[in-house]
This record gives sequence, structure tokens and C-alpha cells, in this order.
Amino acid sequence: MNPQTFLNWIDGHWQAGETFVENRSPSDTDDLIGRYTQATSVQAQQAIEAARRAQPQWAATGLEQRHDVLRAIGDELIARRDELGRQLAREEGKTLAEGVGEVARAGQFFHYFAAEVLRQLGGNADSVRPGIEIDYRREPLGVVGIITPWNFPMATACWKIAPALAFGNAVLFKPANLTPASAWALTEIISRQALPPGTFNLLMGPGEAIGHLLATSPGVDGISFTGSLETGRRLAATAAPNLIKLQMEMGSKNALVVLDDADLDLAVECAFQGAYSGAGQKCTASSRLVVTPGIHAAFVERLAERMRNVRVGRALDEGVQMGPVIDGRQLESNLRYVALGQREGARLVCGGEALAHPERAWCMSPALFDEGRNDMQINRDEIFGPIACVIPVRDYEEALAVANDTAFGLTAGIMTQSLRHATHFRRHAQAGCVMVNLPTAGTDYHVPFGGRKASSYGPREQGPHAAEFYTTLKTAYTRA
Repeated sequence: MNPQTFLNWIDGHWQAGETFVENRSPSDTDDLIGRYTQATSVQAQQAIEAARRAQPQWAATGLEQRHDVLRAIGDELIARRDELGRQLAREEGKTLAEGVGEVARAGQFFHYFAAEVLRQLGGNADSVRPGIEIDYRREPLGVVGIITPWNFPMATACWKIAPALAFGNAVLFKPANLTPASAWALTEIISRQALPPGTFNLLMGPGEAIGHLLATSPGVDGISFTGSLETGRRLAATAAPNLIKLQMEMGSKNALVVLDDADLDLAVECAFQGAYSGAGQKCTASSRLVVTPGIHAAFVERLAERMRNVRVGRALDEGVQMGPVIDGRQLESNLRYVALGQREGARLVCGGEALAHPERAWCMSPALFDEGRNDMQINRDEIFGPIACVIPVRDYEEALAVANDTAFGLTAGIMTQSLRHATHFRRHAQAGCVMVNLPTAGTDYHVPFGGRKASSYGPREQGPHAAEFYTTLKTAYTRA
């Protein structure tokens, strides 16, 4: 039986490309999910032209109709969360519970921004000159390219696409080639809504081809990107000549500080969830565990015990708590970092081994290092796997300095019962998101998300602050 081939959605039609990629499950490399066609440069240009034609029509559509479209997308995502969550887990490797939760959250993004459609208010002011009135309002940015990663193929796409559509933009959606099934399923839902043809386009294909074309096209007004720092830098350099507006979420190397007065049970669970949920493949993962001496030994012992009891296996198997990593290349990279950490002098407490599975799953045991230093490469590079390193420090002051000593600044957390230390950390941690007695991985959809330093570039994502990227302000002066 031939596997199904899934097409791109361009200008209101499903279109085949000249080539395709196979989408195989990281839980079982014999499990072929489907073949996903790759957009050609000609098709990408066709999508850009269609988006430019459609965007003014969509922007002129009544607010209630736009609200209803977004609400309907959110409704269907939530209603189908079990089905789509199972597919997501199958193609990405996160557990079934995580996959279902991600799809439900994706629906919530559309519900939130459906409400934002009806909340698009401007403002007015008196002029400093007599007889002149001023008003200002937000207008759509125009045509927006959206480039998403493989680790949250549904949630990241929706937290970008929903505000783009809410504020009247047309969308060119370029998902990661490792997880096209979730992108196609989302597109199929959107394709049945009352959108002018060309308002939303799916362009599956390699980033070096499709992403480059979006970044160099004069028909694209902005690009929202989530991915690696290296790719983000290339994207920024490529987009600069056309002065394309950019919003980029990139790398991280997040720290969770654990002070002597922390609740040990809570600290262990927050460290485990922050470092190892989703197989550590999160930009918000806490891969540096910065621990003071009074709690250090007990914390390491209890966290290692927690990790040894984790069931690692195929994402859809009952009772599995951590699924495989995304593919063989990622597994090889993770194992190289485990070996590197040992050469650098960190002590491997547990884990860090490839697990043999007859189903050929890309599984490894979660790894915990101790006796690390912040200058080790394993504590400087974003590994993007289930690997964390404990860095012993003398006191809170050194812990804060170590937490901030990184090129990145996405999230940071602290475990403490001291209001003084918690308050000081919230104010002085050099990160866009700070957590107190919570895992570093896990954010809400109605508030701004983003980082500092090399983690982010451009306006924040999510919540009302999403308007900063997806709209442009116009100020109008009128003499009565």
C-alpha cells in the first residue's frame, strides 16, 4: 500500500510539489506517517503574490466574521485534541499526554486571539496646536512569514498564526520538515474557514530554500521565527536589505537556582519537569541546576532517584513518561555531549545512555551531571536534549551571578522560601521569564513571552503584546 502524500495549501488550493520528504516516527522508524510534498520556489512566489492580493480583503472583513473564523479553528482543535494529540506524539516523540495537552493549548491560542479581534481599540489625544485633533490606531503589518520549529509543532505555530490572522494579516506558514503532519492537520482545519483565497498558505520545504525566499522577498512585510541562534542570525542578515520586520525566539541555557531553604520535594520535581519533560527538547528547559551547599547532596540524590524511576520508551505506549528524541542525529549529538561533559570533568551521576529498543526508537536515559562548572561547554551550549548539570555554588550571590553568566536569557528560576531572595531574583535575573518555585518550562498564553540577549530579537510574543509585531501604528492629525 502506497503511503499518502500530503500537499501544500497555496492560494486556496492543494498543490503538489516536485519532491517530497518522508515523515517517520521517532518511536518506530518503520512507522511511515506519510510523504509531505516540498514547495518549489515558483510555488513559494505564487503564495507570496496570493497573500498580497488577499491581505487587504481579509483586513477589511468585519470583526465579528474574523472573530468567528478564529473561534471555529480553536473549537475544532480542542474538540479533536485526543486525535491530533496522538498524531503529534507519534510524529514528534513527546508522550501522549503532552501531545494532547499541546493541541488543547493550541486551541486556546485561537480562542484568546478571537477575543482580541473584538478588542482592537485605538486612542486619541489633543494636539499641542490649537484646532487639531489626533487619533492613532493599529493596522495590519501585511504579509507575514511564519517559520516554526519541530519541538512544539502545533503550539508554536498557533501562537504565531492566531495573532497574525486576528490582526488582519495574510500568512505564509513554513513549518519544520521533521514534523509536517501537525502543520498539515492545522492547515486542513484553516482551509475550511471563510478566508479569502491566499490569506493563509502552507509552504512545506527546507528552510535554506523557502526561508531564504521569504527573507529576501519584497512581498513579505515581517517574519516571525522560532529556531536556533545560528539560523536566526542568518535570517536577520538575509532579511536586513529589505528591512523586513523580525520577531525571533532562539537559543537558551536556562538556570534553576536551588537554595538551602528550598522545599526539597518541590525543588526535585520542578527540576525534573523543567529539565526532562519533552525529553528536554524545550527552549525553556532548565539544563543548568545551580545549587547551594546545604541542600546539594540531598538534592542530587533525590533527583537521581527520581530519574532512575522514569519509564522511557515509545511515545504512545501506556505508562511511558519520556519519549524518544526527535531523530538519530539529535540522539548522536546528545551522546556526544554526555561524553564531552565527562571529559570536561563533570561527574555523570546517572543516565546518558542510548536505550536499545526492538522498535528502533531514538531513546536515551535522561542524564544528570554533578560537580559542573559554568565555563564547561555542556553549560554554555544549548544541547536540546534530556541532559542537565548541577553547578555547586557558595551562596545566593554566586548563584545569581552564575545564572546570569550566559549568552542567553530566556527563562530563569529559583527554588526558595525566602521572600527576600525571591524578590531580588525576580528583579535581577537577566531573563525574559522568571519563575519562583515553579519549573522554568511552562508559560501562560495571555501574557508576553520572550527573552533577552541572544535568546530573542524583536517584539514579544503572546498576549496583548503580540500586537507590537503583527500591527503597525498610524497616527492621524485632523484640523476641524
